[in-house]
Amino acid sequence: MQLKNIVFILFLTLTAVGQAQKIELSPLSEISVLTAGSGSELYSSFGHSAIRVQDPTLGIDEVYNYGTFDFTTPNFYTKFTRGKLNYTLARQRFPYFLLGYEQEKRWIKDQELNLTLPERKALFQFLETNYLPENRDYKYDFFYNNCATKIWDVLKEVYGDKLLLDENFLAELYTHRQLIHQKVPTNSWSGFGIDLALGSVIDEIATPKEHMFLPEYIMKQMDKAQLGTKALAAEPEDILSFGPVDNRPPFLLSPAFLMSVFLILILVLTFFDLRYNTRRRWLDFILFFVTGIAGVVMVFLWFFTDHTATAGNFNILWAFPLNLIVAFIAAQKRGPNWIAKYALFLLALLAIILVLWLFDVQVFSPVLILVWLALGTRYFFLFWSFQTPKIVS
Repeated sequence: MQLKNIVFILFLTLTAVGQAQKIELSPLSEISVLTAGSGSELYSSFGHSAIRVQDPTLGIDEVYNYGTFDFTTPNFYTKFTRGKLNYTLARQRFPYFLLGYEQEKRWIKDQELNLTLPERKALFQFLETNYLPENRDYKYDFFYNNCATKIWDVLKEVYGDKLLLDENFLAELYTHRQLIHQKVPTNSWSGFGIDLALGSVIDEIATPKEHMFLPEYIMKQMDKAQLGTKALAAEPEDILSFGPVDNRPPFLLSPAFLMSVFLILILVLTFFDLRYNTRRRWLDFILFFVTGIAGVVMVFLWFFTDHTATAGNFNILWAFPLNLIVAFIAAQKRGPNWIAKYALFLLALLAIILVLWLFDVQVFSPVLILVWLALGTRYFFLFWSFQTPKIVS
């Protein structure tokens, strides 16, 4: 037998096997959207969404989950920081999926999709194709391409113009920052860190569709959306019932309390510097160095990553990058006189921040008011001390 005939027969055999392995859902099949409540960790604070496929005839009960990533990815932390980390579609047996949420005491609701058998088959085949190794990875974006937004995107890909978004499914629209703080308390380290890292771009009112980066808003849209002339989904049904998770830290460990201690410490030390005509150079070094480092990180997130939410971050006006250099100058026993003008410049930047907040250009963490008072106190002292020859460093 010629080699080309052998290759041809092998090709036909593999094609036949592939077709034989293609699964066709039965009339008893169901497809639903799962929505999970918040967890205690930051990564789980916003809840979760996934698609469940059931077919008792075929013994199928699988969850298709777009919210996973691989810790073994080369340069994992570098890619994560730069916004270049791929997320992956995972497929998991439903009982194993459920077990994790039972252990974490997180509620789960199920919304069965109102699909005909051909519509279920089309969605199932899309998920199976998307699960192939060459297709399953996607570039993650917290607001625009995550486990929740993928639900709508997949349905839109499968059903096209038949799938109709209900633009009026919400009585009130929020900014992205407000939506975040529905899940993460402002006076928590997670909330404080998010307000530091994310910029003014998240203070614009989100469109109805943009609200759906949070799983609970996907659930609300599923309840209102149409597929052709019929309702897309049934009302949510409880699978697991647990109360809401309290993500607030104890007050004595909260940012507000610790920043209050920081403010008091700065006020006390600056008072003694004024009283005894001294200047604690180590204190000025720490303040300039820490705010400078923070500013460099914010500039990096703004200009040198693919993160869409870190742009336009005016926190750099108080966490000023040049402070990193000035820290070493201010640490000298007798610094240059221009430090006085530089301190006055930093005071002006603090005033600009208040104006930006007043006109809703960017909303800042209220906890930062304590930080600004501490920095403002020290900057005023530096302005005074570098114009006073009798000061003892």
